[in-house]
Amino acid sequence: MAVERQDAGLARWGRLVHRARWHVLILSALSLVPAAWMIHTGGELDPPHVRTETESGRGLELIGRELPGQPPSFSLIFSSPTLSATAPAFRAEVERALAPLGRDPRVARIRTAYHGLPGAVSRDGRRVLAVVELRGRSTAGFASLGFSGLAPGVYPAVRALVKSSTLEVLATGTIALNHAFTEVAHQDLGRVELIIMPLVAVLLLLVFGSVVAAFLPLVMGGLAIAGAMAGTLLLARFVSVSIYAPNIVSMIGLGVAIDYSLFVVSRFREEIRQRPAPEALAHTVATAGRAILFSGLTVAVGLLGMVLLGLGNLGSMGWAGTMVVGLAVLHGFTTLPALLAVLGPRVNALRVVFLHPERADAGRGLWHQVAATVMARPWRVLVPVVALLLLLGLPFLHLRVGSGDATALPPGAEARRGDELLRREFPEGAVNRIIVVLDAGGGSPLTAGRVAQMFALSRWLGARPHVTSVNSFVDLDPSLDLPAYQQMAALPRNQWPPELVAALEHLVGEHVALLVVNTVLRPGSDEARALVRETRGAHPPFDGELLVTGETAFDLDFADLTVQRAPLAVGLVVLVTVVVLFLLLDSLLLPLKAVVMNLLSITASYGALVWIFQDGHLAGWLGFTPGPIQTATPLIMFCMLFGLSMDYEVLLLSRVREEYERTGDNA
Repeated sequence: MAVERQDAGLARWGRLVHRARWHVLILSALSLVPAAWMIHTGGELDPPHVRTETESGRGLELIGRELPGQPPSFSLIFSSPTLSATAPAFRAEVERALAPLGRDPRVARIRTAYHGLPGAVSRDGRRVLAVVELRGRSTAGFASLGFSGLAPGVYPAVRALVKSSTLEVLATGTIALNHAFTEVAHQDLGRVELIIMPLVAVLLLLVFGSVVAAFLPLVMGGLAIAGAMAGTLLLARFVSVSIYAPNIVSMIGLGVAIDYSLFVVSRFREEIRQRPAPEALAHTVATAGRAILFSGLTVAVGLLGMVLLGLGNLGSMGWAGTMVVGLAVLHGFTTLPALLAVLGPRVNALRVVFLHPERADAGRGLWHQVAATVMARPWRVLVPVVALLLLLGLPFLHLRVGSGDATALPPGAEARRGDELLRREFPEGAVNRIIVVLDAGGGSPLTAGRVAQMFALSRWLGARPHVTSVNSFVDLDPSLDLPAYQQMAALPRNQWPPELVAALEHLVGEHVALLVVNTVLRPGSDEARALVRETRGAHPPFDGELLVTGETAFDLDFADLTVQRAPLAVGLVVLVTVVVLFLLLDSLLLPLKAVVMNLLSITASYGALVWIFQDGHLAGWLGFTPGPIQTATPLIMFCMLFGLSMDYEVLLLSRVREEYERTGDNA
């Protein structure tokens, strides 16, 4: 079939790139300059943040508006295998190690057992806890929700000041954990690139049998990733961008750029054997180029599903992925054709002897035999394969989602070791705080009636299983009864004694009052979630609005929000993908078939996710601690896998359709 019938516009573009090949290559090279500058200067990336439309988010926002923020802080645990924490030498070394912090303007206060910090000596008596308070204001000093007030780079710089030659020093706390997660993400990205790039180079060499041809997809991948990484960091200067967005850029960018380059380079190698270079490039762009254009659209649609979820800065991963896909398509239409135009038949240069010689019988080898066998017995292949995919997906039925905690870090990570030590030796320092916000609206939370309700609520909360204590206005002194608290509340605030003002500074505002429920339950545990649900659904009455916030409540609300948003995001992704495939294939049946096959493959992937990472069947081999799947992971996986699976559907079906139109023979 003539190339004009396939896509005359794309064919003309191929000829244009062939004529302007050197100009295109120069522009591509120049584009690396601003990209390199942007990557060098960087941008601030953020951990996931609280959604203000959830109950926990509204509660946190109310606290930030009504109460003074607590300073962001982290803890340091000093340990000795031989010395007692009360030994003069132990204390002297702790004070010597902390001395640089006392002179640092970023540090507001340091509290230790030697200066009145309660519960700061470990159970075994050989460890001391120090709390380092930094300057600044945290939205809420109760949970991981209070990290946002800290400027980037402050924690690692401050932590590096504390060193000891005789004591082991471990940092822990929310700030340390957030920093550790960020560092692990960066290290994982570097390790993936270090392992994957050489492996990909070897595979490309096996596919093409030519060093020159194998090198081209790597160039395209590098260009797409560099541009998208720069775009992601630029975006981070204006909006909140997830710390995991660069991982998406690297992973998706390398995959799609190599896919598209493989498709284009393979097609050009076929065409150059039959036509002059300009026409070979025109045919390549008109056929393979059209396929990667629609493939890029389907992948982008899937990735933009993350944006449709509306889950805070997690949507930035969708934008980052879409950027790298767009750049992969752009370079597939510009830089790669220009390189092929320059190379011409030399695309097959630097052959690897005996590795992959050109064959005249191409198309009648192993893959042709597999396809012929499948088409000869379609039902005998289809039914077992579908059954196998559904079987692989069965573990997904017992999926358990939750937010990550220290156990998601590598066992050797300082923040994880510190967290484990804190929970084992300093039980008071490892409490999980569930925050009950009592909003009196335009009134005072300390009227006689509301104090009585607060009193009843506090005693009810204190009687819940696993609750160790409750901090609130009506829990200042266990010897006081309700009338005493009501009498105290009736006093004008300017008549409160200074110690009462200090005690209530973070618990009572003009219109709100807090009850801080302390429990030793891990924030992501089923028991902690049950406590939040019971508090929300069965609490005693209060004359106003009662909101439950804190890490566990945020975990629950985020899961509920994800479930609410999922149908819309998934539905739109599937619908738009079907429309794009209809425009490409001019068929209603083929897009529907592609959607069904993709859903089956995603089901199997979900099953593998749960079987490996939640059930822990490969934990020893892969070196991780099994636990709940991150709440947003299944939906993020859907958006990524649906787009990438459709990518391969498009590349295959477009070539099948082309051959069918050429020969009229479906087989």
